[in-house]
Amino acid sequence: MAAPARELRFAVDLAPSGELREENGVRLDVAPEWTPEHLLLAALVRCSLASLRYHAERAGLDVREASGSSRALITRREPDGRYAVVEGDVELALEIEPEPGTDELAELLAKAERDCFVGASLTAKPRYRWTVNGRTIAT
Repeated sequence: MAAPARELRFAVDLAPSGELREENGVRLDVAPEWTPEHLLLAALVRCSLASLRYHAERAGLDVREASGSSRALITRREPDGRYAVVEGDVELALEIEPEPGTDELAELLAKAERDCFVGASLTAKPRYRWTVNGRTIAT
C-alpha cells in the first residue's frame, strides 16, 4: 500500500490596512506596491530555487549564490476567454559545488522544474533558463 501523500498547508491573512500575516501570525513585509501578479512571479522564482536546493541536497550538492527573475504575459486565454498567465519565463542563476556532470545536472534541473508546486499549478508551463556555474542551460 502506498504511503499517503504529505500535506503542506499555508495560510495568509490580509487585514483592511493591507498588512499580511502568515499562518503563525508572523507579519509578512510586502510593500503595497507589490501586485498579486508580482507576488506570483516572486513565488515562482523562490519555489523553483527551493525545489532545486532540495534535490541538490539529496544528491550531495551545495547550491550557492542563487538568484532569479520571472516574467509573464497575462491576457485572455483562447479556450475560455478568461484572463490568465498564458506565457511565463523563469531565469535562474546559481553556483553548484561540486559541479555535476551533464546528465546529472539535466536530471537535477528537470526535478527542480517538476517539483516547484507554483510552476506546476500554472496552466501555462513556465519556460526555464538556467545559468549554472556560468554556463547557460535552456530546458
